[in-house]
Amino acid sequence: MTFSAKLQVTDRPFLCGRYEEYVDQHYKEYLKDQGKVDSLVGVDVMAALDMYVEREQWEKCLETAAKQNYKVLHKYVALYATHLIQEGSWDKAVALYVQHGTPANSQNFNIYKRLFVEMVNVAGMNNAEAYSSWADLRDLLFNLCENLVKSSDANTPAHEEFETMLLVSHYYATRAAAQSIKQLDTVAAKLSISLLRHTDIIPADKAFYEAGTAAKEVGWENMAFIFLNRFLDLTDAIEEGSLYALDHSDFQYTDIPYEVPLPAKQHVAEEQREEIRDWVLTMSMDQRLEQVLPRDERDTYEASLVAVSTGVRSLPCLITGYPVLRNKVEFKRPGKQANKESWNKFLMAVKVRMGQGRDGQSGKGAESNGAGLVPGLPVLA
Repeated sequence: MTFSAKLQVTDRPFLCGRYEEYVDQHYKEYLKDQGKVDSLVGVDVMAALDMYVEREQWEKCLETAAKQNYKVLHKYVALYATHLIQEGSWDKAVALYVQHGTPANSQNFNIYKRLFVEMVNVAGMNNAEAYSSWADLRDLLFNLCENLVKSSDANTPAHEEFETMLLVSHYYATRAAAQSIKQLDTVAAKLSISLLRHTDIIPADKAFYEAGTAAKEVGWENMAFIFLNRFLDLTDAIEEGSLYALDHSDFQYTDIPYEVPLPAKQHVAEEQREEIRDWVLTMSMDQRLEQVLPRDERDTYEASLVAVSTGVRSLPCLITGYPVLRNKVEFKRPGKQANKESWNKFLMAVKVRMGQGRDGQSGKGAESNGAGLVPGLPVLA
């Protein structure tokens, strides 16, 4: 008896329910055996979606899942993202969540964290060309944090961790934007320096290398020496497999953490490490060098958010990551500010770059007229 013949008997009134179930089940198996996934969609959509996954027909799978509901769609988005991460295509996984949204499902938290870890560890991301990748990660985390606020995980340690990751990704994205404009080289340098505050969640050797080389390029030799000396200490620690011998005296009374994870590998090539070693050795013999971090009006390391004498914590500038002390620009989102001078400098450079004139905005009205010109600012401000 052919399967089509079996189907014809389903309309006979004397066929009882259990035979209908029997026929349906065998029809599904027949479609599976014949590989007729598109036909299976109309009979058992979940079985069809699983078959698409088995065949790695991901686009068809997501297209079909999207016609069901949000929960079904994101079950298969998570499966595809996991598959992409395993293949090393973390950038495609990030783009997937940017496209489909980032639900605050605790089952997905490890995926989001893995994407962050992959991005901050990968080489070749300290340049203007990396802007779109950093912006995608920032948008993913922003969407997640917005959803977390409305979820049962609001204000939990997991939520706070993702908020920190969002801030870090914003710094990276803004740095990449600044690196595309020569007039903003000091802004890019300050962002690299501010990222040292987060070496508990980003690779410490990579962060100190990037901060030190950025400071060196803009002529901040004292900071460059301290950061690159620390970088060399970290590379030695990676070789030895222990951070025990690190000397923290240069970073006393700063908010740069002492306790950081030991990087599992060297993030900077040996040739570049040797170049830094030679430069540090040469600079160590320069009598003009002061091995001390610059201080500001608080008598505190200028990039530290916490004042040494009072313990008062300032908000970080959205443009540089440095503390906002006075002459600030306030944005609509609570707790988001920028140093007025840095904001005006960034806005002017972007406006000139975009050919929209030379009249910078300043003060409290800036966010309504200018934030849309600054890459990344509309998201966080």
